[in-house]
Amino acid sequence: MAEGSKKAVLYAICVNAVITVLKGLAALATHSASMTNEAVHSLMDTLNQVFLMVGLIKGGRPADREYAFGHGQKKYLWNLWSAIGLFSIGCGLGLAHAWHAWHRLHIVERPTSVSVLGLEIAPIWISVVVLLIALVLEGYVLVVAAKEFALRMRAAGVKNPLRYLRDADDPTLIAVLLEDSIAVTGVILAATGIAMTQVTGNKLWDIGFSVIIAAMLGVTAIFLGMINMRYLTSIRDPGVERAFQEICKSHPEIERFHDLRSIVVDETHTVVVAEVELREERLVGDMRARIDAHERALLARVPEERLNDKVREYVETRAVIQATLERTERIIDELETELKERCPRVFHLTVEVESIAAPSQLDDPEALLS
Repeated sequence: MAEGSKKAVLYAICVNAVITVLKGLAALATHSASMTNEAVHSLMDTLNQVFLMVGLIKGGRPADREYAFGHGQKKYLWNLWSAIGLFSIGCGLGLAHAWHAWHRLHIVERPTSVSVLGLEIAPIWISVVVLLIALVLEGYVLVVAAKEFALRMRAAGVKNPLRYLRDADDPTLIAVLLEDSIAVTGVILAATGIAMTQVTGNKLWDIGFSVIIAAMLGVTAIFLGMINMRYLTSIRDPGVERAFQEICKSHPEIERFHDLRSIVVDETHTVVVAEVELREERLVGDMRARIDAHERALLARVPEERLNDKVREYVETRAVIQATLERTERIIDELETELKERCPRVFHLTVEVESIAAPSQLDDPEALLS
Protein backbone atom coordinates (compact mmCIF):
# COMPACT_ATOMS: atom_id res chain seq x y z
CA MET A 1 0.00 0.00 0.00
CA ALA A 2 2.82 2.44 0.88
CA GLU A 3 4.51 1.84 -2.49
CA GLY A 4 1.41 2.98 -4.35
CA SER A 5 1.27 6.13 -2.21
CA LYS A 6 4.98 6.84 -2.77
CA LYS A 7 4.55 6.53 -6.53
CA ALA A 8 1.66 9.00 -6.52
CA VAL A 9 3.59 11.43 -4.28
CA LEU A 10 6.77 11.27 -6.40
CA TYR A 11 4.83 12.02 -9.59
CA ALA A 12 3.10 14.91 -7.83
CA ILE A 13 6.36 16.43 -6.51
CA CYS A 14 8.07 16.40 -9.91
CA VAL A 15 5.09 17.71 -11.85
CA ASN A 16 4.14 20.43 -9.36
CA ALA A 17 7.73 21.69 -9.12
CA VAL A 18 7.80 22.24 -12.90
CA ILE A 19 4.33 23.81 -12.90
CA THR A 20 5.24 26.16 -10.03
CA VAL A 21 8.13 27.60 -12.05
CA LEU A 22 6.00 27.97 -15.19
CA LYS A 23 3.12 29.65 -13.33
CA GLY A 24 5.51 31.92 -11.44
CA LEU A 25 7.14 33.13 -14.65
CA ALA A 26 3.74 33.60 -16.26
CA ALA A 27 2.49 35.58 -13.23
CA LEU A 28 5.52 37.91 -13.42
CA ALA A 29 4.96 38.42 -17.13
CA THR A 30 1.19 38.95 -17.10
CA HIS A 31 0.58 40.53 -13.64
CA SER A 32 -2.46 38.25 -13.35
CA ALA A 33 -3.86 37.81 -9.83
CA SER A 34 -5.29 34.40 -10.74
CA MET A 35 -2.00 33.23 -12.20
CA THR A 36 -0.12 34.48 -9.13
CA ASN A 37 -2.42 32.57 -6.79
CA GLU A 38 -2.11 29.50 -8.99
CA ALA A 39 1.68 29.79 -8.64
CA VAL A 40 1.27 29.99 -4.85
CA HIS A 41 -1.14 27.05 -5.05
CA SER A 42 1.37 24.89 -6.95
CA LEU A 43 4.20 25.93 -4.61
CA MET A 44 2.15 24.86 -1.59
CA ASP A 45 1.26 21.58 -3.36
CA THR A 46 4.93 20.88 -4.04
CA LEU A 47 6.04 21.62 -0.46
CA ASN A 48 3.09 19.67 0.91
CA GLN A 49 3.99 16.61 -1.14
CA VAL A 50 7.58 16.86 0.04
CA PHE A 51 6.20 16.73 3.57
CA LEU A 52 4.06 13.72 2.61
CA MET A 53 7.13 11.91 1.24
CA VAL A 54 9.09 12.65 4.43
CA GLY A 55 6.15 11.27 6.41
CA LEU A 56 6.05 8.09 4.29
CA ILE A 57 9.79 7.53 4.75
CA LYS A 58 9.81 8.20 8.49
CA GLY A 59 6.51 6.37 9.05
CA GLY A 60 7.79 3.28 7.25
CA ARG A 61 10.48 2.55 9.81
CA PRO A 62 9.99 -0.71 11.74
CA ALA A 63 9.48 -1.09 15.48
CA ASP A 64 12.47 -0.40 17.71
CA ARG A 65 13.29 0.10 21.38
CA GLU A 66 11.64 3.52 21.46
CA TYR A 67 8.62 2.85 19.20
CA ALA A 68 7.12 -0.51 20.11
CA PHE A 69 4.59 -0.53 17.25
CA GLY A 70 6.70 1.17 14.60
CA HIS A 71 6.85 4.79 13.44
CA GLY A 72 3.59 4.70 11.44
CA GLN A 73 1.91 7.64 13.19
CA LYS A 74 4.73 9.99 12.17
CA LYS A 75 3.19 9.89 8.71
CA TYR A 76 -0.04 11.38 10.02
CA LEU A 77 1.89 14.01 11.97
CA TRP A 78 3.78 15.18 8.87
CA ASN A 79 0.53 15.12 6.90
CA LEU A 80 -1.12 17.25 9.59
CA TRP A 81 1.71 19.78 9.57
CA SER A 82 1.61 20.06 5.81
CA ALA A 83 -2.18 20.33 5.64
CA ILE A 84 -2.71 22.91 8.36
CA GLY A 85 0.59 24.75 7.94
CA LEU A 86 1.31 24.92 4.23
CA PHE A 87 -2.23 25.17 2.90
CA SER A 88 -3.19 27.71 5.54
CA ILE A 89 -0.15 29.78 4.57
CA GLY A 90 -1.06 29.37 0.91
CA CYS A 91 -4.61 30.48 1.60
CA GLY A 92 -3.39 33.53 3.55
CA LEU A 93 -0.86 34.54 0.88
CA GLY A 94 -3.48 34.14 -1.86
CA LEU A 95 -6.09 36.23 -0.07
CA ALA A 96 -3.50 38.87 0.81
CA HIS A 97 -2.36 39.11 -2.83
CA ALA A 98 -5.98 39.39 -4.02
CA TRP A 99 -6.57 42.17 -1.49
CA HIS A 100 -3.52 44.13 -2.68
CA ALA A 101 -4.43 43.53 -6.33
CA TRP A 102 -7.90 44.95 -5.65
CA HIS A 103 -6.49 48.04 -3.90
CA ARG A 104 -4.03 48.64 -6.76
CA LEU A 105 -6.60 47.88 -9.44
CA HIS A 106 -6.38 51.34 -11.02
CA ILE A 107 -2.67 51.88 -10.34
CA VAL A 108 -0.94 48.90 -11.93
CA GLU A 109 -1.26 48.65 -15.69
CA ARG A 110 -0.91 45.25 -17.27
CA PRO A 111 1.54 44.95 -20.16
CA THR A 112 0.05 44.77 -23.63
CA SER A 113 2.85 42.51 -24.85
CA VAL A 114 5.75 40.50 -23.46
CA SER A 115 9.08 39.92 -25.21
CA VAL A 116 9.98 36.23 -25.40
CA LEU A 117 13.16 35.32 -27.31
CA GLY A 118 12.85 38.53 -29.28
CA LEU A 119 9.19 37.99 -30.10
CA GLU A 120 6.41 40.23 -28.81
CA ILE A 121 3.65 37.98 -27.42
CA ALA A 122 0.32 39.03 -25.92
CA PRO A 123 0.09 38.08 -22.18
CA ILE A 124 -3.10 36.13 -22.78
CA TRP A 125 -1.22 33.62 -24.94
CA ILE A 126 1.43 33.12 -22.26
CA SER A 127 -1.36 32.37 -19.79
CA VAL A 128 -3.06 30.01 -22.24
CA VAL A 129 0.10 28.00 -22.92
CA VAL A 130 1.12 27.75 -19.26
CA LEU A 131 -2.37 26.80 -18.09
CA LEU A 132 -2.69 24.23 -20.87
CA ILE A 133 0.64 22.62 -19.87
CA ALA A 134 -0.44 22.69 -16.22
CA LEU A 135 -3.79 21.10 -17.08
CA VAL A 136 -2.15 18.24 -18.99
CA LEU A 137 0.53 17.53 -16.35
CA GLU A 138 -1.74 17.86 -13.34
CA GLY A 139 -4.41 15.84 -15.10
CA TYR A 140 -1.88 13.05 -15.63
CA VAL A 141 -0.91 13.04 -11.93
CA LEU A 142 -4.60 13.03 -11.02
CA VAL A 143 -5.12 9.95 -13.20
CA VAL A 144 -2.21 8.14 -11.46
CA ALA A 145 -3.65 8.97 -8.00
CA ALA A 146 -7.20 8.12 -9.09
CA LYS A 147 -6.14 4.68 -10.37
CA GLU A 148 -4.45 3.89 -7.06
CA PHE A 149 -7.51 5.18 -5.20
CA ALA A 150 -9.86 3.01 -7.30
CA LEU A 151 -7.62 -0.02 -6.73
CA ARG A 152 -7.75 0.46 -2.96
CA MET A 153 -11.50 1.07 -3.03
CA ARG A 154 -12.16 -2.17 -4.90
CA ALA A 155 -9.85 -4.09 -2.54
CA ALA A 156 -11.83 -2.71 0.43
CA GLY A 157 -15.11 -3.75 -1.18
CA VAL A 158 -16.48 -0.18 -1.16
CA LYS A 159 -18.53 1.08 -4.11
CA ASN A 160 -19.21 4.67 -3.01
CA PRO A 161 -16.13 6.88 -3.76
CA LEU A 162 -17.29 9.65 -1.41
CA ARG A 163 -17.66 7.20 1.47
CA TYR A 164 -14.23 5.73 0.84
CA LEU A 165 -12.75 9.23 0.54
CA ARG A 166 -14.06 9.97 4.03
CA ASP A 167 -13.19 6.64 5.65
CA ALA A 168 -10.06 5.50 3.74
CA ASP A 169 -7.18 4.30 5.91
CA ASP A 170 -4.39 6.01 3.93
CA PRO A 171 -4.57 9.82 4.36
CA THR A 172 -1.43 10.25 2.22
CA LEU A 173 -3.15 8.91 -0.88
CA ILE A 174 -6.29 10.92 -0.05
CA ALA A 175 -4.16 14.06 0.29
CA VAL A 176 -2.53 13.53 -3.12
CA LEU A 177 -5.85 12.75 -4.79
CA LEU A 178 -7.58 15.75 -3.23
CA GLU A 179 -4.69 18.11 -4.01
CA ASP A 180 -4.54 16.99 -7.64
CA SER A 181 -8.31 17.36 -8.01
CA ILE A 182 -8.15 20.88 -6.58
CA ALA A 183 -5.09 21.64 -8.73
CA VAL A 184 -7.00 20.77 -11.91
CA THR A 185 -9.98 22.78 -10.64
CA GLY A 186 -7.64 25.71 -9.88
CA VAL A 187 -6.29 25.71 -13.43
CA ILE A 188 -9.85 25.81 -14.80
CA LEU A 189 -10.77 28.65 -12.42
CA ALA A 190 -7.66 30.65 -13.31
CA ALA A 191 -8.34 30.17 -17.01
CA THR A 192 -11.94 31.30 -16.51
CA GLY A 193 -10.91 34.43 -14.59
CA ILE A 194 -8.26 35.39 -17.14
CA ALA A 195 -10.62 34.71 -20.06
CA MET A 196 -13.44 36.78 -18.53
CA THR A 197 -11.03 39.66 -17.92
CA GLN A 198 -9.80 39.43 -21.50
CA VAL A 199 -13.34 39.43 -22.90
CA THR A 200 -14.87 42.12 -20.66
CA GLY A 201 -11.81 44.21 -19.86
CA ASN A 202 -12.84 44.11 -16.17
CA LYS A 203 -9.93 43.03 -13.94
CA LEU A 204 -12.30 42.16 -11.10
CA TRP A 205 -12.99 38.82 -12.79
CA ASP A 206 -9.32 37.89 -12.47
CA ILE A 207 -9.16 39.03 -8.85
CA GLY A 208 -12.45 37.31 -7.96
CA PHE A 209 -11.34 33.94 -9.26
CA SER A 210 -7.99 34.34 -7.49
CA VAL A 211 -9.96 34.66 -4.22
CA ILE A 212 -11.79 31.39 -4.99
CA ILE A 213 -8.46 29.64 -5.63
CA ALA A 214 -7.07 30.88 -2.30
CA ALA A 215 -10.25 29.86 -0.47
CA MET A 216 -9.94 26.33 -1.88
CA LEU A 217 -6.55 26.02 -0.20
CA GLY A 218 -8.12 26.95 3.13
CA VAL A 219 -10.90 24.37 2.72
CA THR A 220 -8.28 21.75 1.77
CA ALA A 221 -6.31 22.53 4.93
CA ILE A 222 -9.37 22.02 7.13
CA PHE A 223 -10.45 18.77 5.42
CA LEU A 224 -7.00 17.16 5.40
CA GLY A 225 -6.41 18.29 8.97
CA MET A 226 -9.62 16.57 10.08
CA ILE A 227 -8.68 13.32 8.29
CA ASN A 228 -5.22 13.12 9.85
CA MET A 229 -6.44 14.14 13.30
CA ARG A 230 -8.60 10.99 13.34
CA TYR A 231 -5.51 8.80 13.21
CA LEU A 232 -3.66 10.76 15.88
CA THR A 233 -6.39 10.27 18.49
CA SER A 234 -6.38 6.49 18.98
CA ILE A 235 -9.14 5.78 16.47
CA ARG A 236 -10.73 2.32 16.61
CA ASP A 237 -10.86 -0.17 13.74
CA PRO A 238 -14.56 -1.18 13.38
CA GLY A 239 -13.80 -3.76 10.66
CA VAL A 240 -11.34 -5.64 12.84
CA GLU A 241 -13.67 -5.51 15.85
CA ARG A 242 -16.55 -6.91 13.80
CA ALA A 243 -14.31 -9.73 12.53
CA PHE A 244 -13.23 -10.57 16.10
CA GLN A 245 -16.85 -10.69 17.26
CA GLU A 246 -17.81 -13.04 14.43
CA ILE A 247 -14.86 -15.32 15.19
CA CYS A 248 -15.71 -15.49 18.91
CA LYS A 249 -19.38 -16.21 18.22
CA SER A 250 -18.50 -19.10 15.93
CA HIS A 251 -15.72 -20.54 18.11
CA PRO A 252 -17.01 -23.62 19.98
CA GLU A 253 -14.88 -23.04 23.08
CA ILE A 254 -15.69 -19.36 23.69
CA GLU A 255 -18.81 -18.50 25.67
CA ARG A 256 -18.62 -14.69 25.38
CA PHE A 257 -16.17 -11.78 25.08
CA HIS A 258 -15.82 -8.46 26.91
CA ASP A 259 -14.00 -5.14 26.66
CA LEU A 260 -13.10 -5.47 22.99
CA ARG A 261 -10.95 -2.54 21.88
CA SER A 262 -8.73 -1.69 18.93
CA ILE A 263 -6.27 1.08 18.07
CA VAL A 264 -5.19 2.00 14.54
CA VAL A 265 -1.45 2.73 14.62
CA ASP A 266 -1.38 3.23 10.84
CA GLU A 267 -3.10 1.69 7.81
CA THR A 268 -1.07 -1.52 8.10
CA HIS A 269 -0.95 -1.87 11.89
CA THR A 270 -3.95 -2.36 14.20
CA VAL A 271 -3.65 -3.43 17.83
CA VAL A 272 -6.52 -5.41 19.40
CA VAL A 273 -7.22 -6.28 23.04
CA ALA A 274 -10.13 -8.25 24.50
CA GLU A 275 -11.28 -10.45 27.35
CA VAL A 276 -12.97 -13.81 26.78
CA GLU A 277 -14.81 -16.38 28.85
CA LEU A 278 -14.24 -20.02 27.94
CA ARG A 279 -17.02 -22.60 27.68
CA GLU A 280 -16.41 -25.15 30.42
CA GLU A 281 -18.16 -28.13 28.86
CA ARG A 282 -16.05 -27.77 25.69
CA LEU A 283 -12.88 -26.97 27.56
CA VAL A 284 -13.15 -30.03 29.83
CA GLY A 285 -13.78 -32.36 26.88
CA ASP A 286 -10.53 -34.31 26.47
CA MET A 287 -8.84 -32.49 29.35
CA ARG A 288 -8.68 -35.65 31.48
CA ALA A 289 -6.72 -37.45 28.78
CA ARG A 290 -4.35 -34.49 28.40
CA ILE A 291 -3.77 -34.31 32.16
CA ASP A 292 -3.10 -38.06 32.33
CA ALA A 293 -0.63 -37.81 29.45
CA HIS A 294 1.30 -34.98 31.12
CA GLU A 295 1.19 -36.82 34.44
CA ARG A 296 2.67 -39.97 32.90
CA ALA A 297 5.36 -37.97 31.15
CA LEU A 298 6.31 -36.20 34.37
CA LEU A 299 6.31 -39.39 36.44
CA ALA A 300 8.56 -41.05 33.87
CA ARG A 301 11.23 -38.48 34.63
CA VAL A 302 11.22 -39.24 38.39
CA PRO A 303 13.40 -42.12 39.65
CA GLU A 304 11.41 -44.92 41.31
CA GLU A 305 13.15 -44.50 44.66
CA ARG A 306 12.11 -40.82 44.85
CA LEU A 307 8.41 -41.39 44.25
CA ASN A 308 6.28 -40.55 47.28
CA ASP A 309 2.92 -38.95 48.01
CA LYS A 310 4.35 -35.43 47.99
CA VAL A 311 5.98 -35.90 44.58
CA ARG A 312 2.82 -37.50 43.14
CA GLU A 313 0.74 -34.58 44.42
CA TYR A 314 3.15 -32.11 42.80
CA VAL A 315 3.09 -34.03 39.50
CA GLU A 316 -0.70 -34.16 39.48
CA THR A 317 -1.01 -30.41 40.12
CA ARG A 318 1.65 -29.60 37.53
CA ALA A 319 -0.09 -31.78 34.94
CA VAL A 320 -3.43 -30.00 35.51
CA ILE A 321 -1.83 -26.57 35.17
CA GLN A 322 0.18 -27.51 32.09
CA ALA A 323 -2.79 -29.07 30.30
CA THR A 324 -4.98 -26.05 31.08
CA LEU A 325 -2.36 -23.58 29.88
CA GLU A 326 -1.77 -25.51 26.66
CA ARG A 327 -5.48 -25.67 25.89
CA THR A 328 -5.92 -21.97 26.64
CA GLU A 329 -2.90 -21.01 24.50
CA ARG A 330 -4.23 -23.10 21.64
CA ILE A 331 -7.57 -21.27 21.73
CA ILE A 332 -5.84 -17.87 21.77
CA ASP A 333 -3.57 -18.93 18.89
CA GLU A 334 -6.62 -19.99 16.89
CA LEU A 335 -8.25 -16.60 17.49
CA GLU A 336 -5.11 -14.74 16.46
CA THR A 337 -4.52 -16.84 13.35
CA GLU A 338 -8.08 -16.49 12.06
CA LEU A 339 -8.23 -12.76 12.83
CA LYS A 340 -4.97 -12.08 10.99
CA GLU A 341 -6.16 -14.16 8.03
CA ARG A 342 -9.31 -12.04 7.80
CA CYS A 343 -7.59 -8.75 8.63
CA PRO A 344 -3.86 -8.81 7.72
CA ARG A 345 -3.45 -5.30 9.17
CA VAL A 346 -3.79 -6.73 12.71
CA PHE A 347 -0.30 -6.35 14.10
CA HIS A 348 -0.84 -7.43 17.70
CA LEU A 349 -3.66 -9.24 19.54
CA THR A 350 -3.86 -9.50 23.32
CA VAL A 351 -6.55 -11.81 24.71
CA GLU A 352 -7.11 -12.14 28.44
CA VAL A 353 -8.98 -15.22 29.64
CA GLU A 354 -11.26 -13.65 32.21
CA SER A 355 -12.92 -16.83 33.48
CA ILE A 356 -14.47 -20.16 32.62
CA ALA A 357 -18.22 -19.83 32.21
CA ALA A 358 -20.28 -22.25 34.31
CA PRO A 359 -21.88 -24.94 32.14
CA SER A 360 -25.64 -25.00 31.77
CA GLN A 361 -25.61 -28.71 32.82
CA LEU A 362 -25.01 -27.66 36.44
CA ASP A 363 -28.70 -26.87 36.57
CA ASP A 364 -29.25 -30.57 35.95
CA PRO A 365 -26.46 -32.62 37.65
CA GLU A 366 -27.60 -35.82 35.95
CA ALA A 367 -26.80 -34.23 32.56
CA LEU A 368 -23.11 -34.19 33.50
CA LEU A 369 -23.20 -38.01 33.80
CA SER A 370 -25.03 -38.56 30.53
